[in-house]
Amino acid sequence: MAWLGGVPIAIINGTVRNFGYGPYMSELLAHQISCATGILLFAAYFWLLNKRWTITNTQQSLQIGASWLILTILFEFVFGHYVMGYSWAYLLADYNIFAGRFWSFVLLWTAIQPYVIYRVTQG
Repeated sequence: MAWLGGVPIAIINGTVRNFGYGPYMSELLAHQISCATGILLFAAYFWLLNKRWTITNTQQSLQIGASWLILTILFEFVFGHYVMGYSWAYLLADYNIFAGRFWSFVLLWTAIQPYVIYRVTQG
């Protein structure tokens, strides 16, 4: 259930992009900045979660990362398509690293952050 706490973080991050700095730059640059700030915000959130519910071993960290990755991808496609009305092609375009889209890095971080934080906190 802790994954749900990431939803408002993502919404706030996107809102700040769309109504804050986004109108003053290209969509691609705003997307890239938003992905970077999203990674930082999710790292801070997960760090706080780990203080409350400590990850105890590598297997647990990998299971958390895998489940968060799956939930994030499902949310992105279900919410993006059925709520926001984006086409499947539009949603898939965010995965094109060669076009400068950084969404895949957010997903990569989502998958590995539990392991990284587990290793960092284990000394």
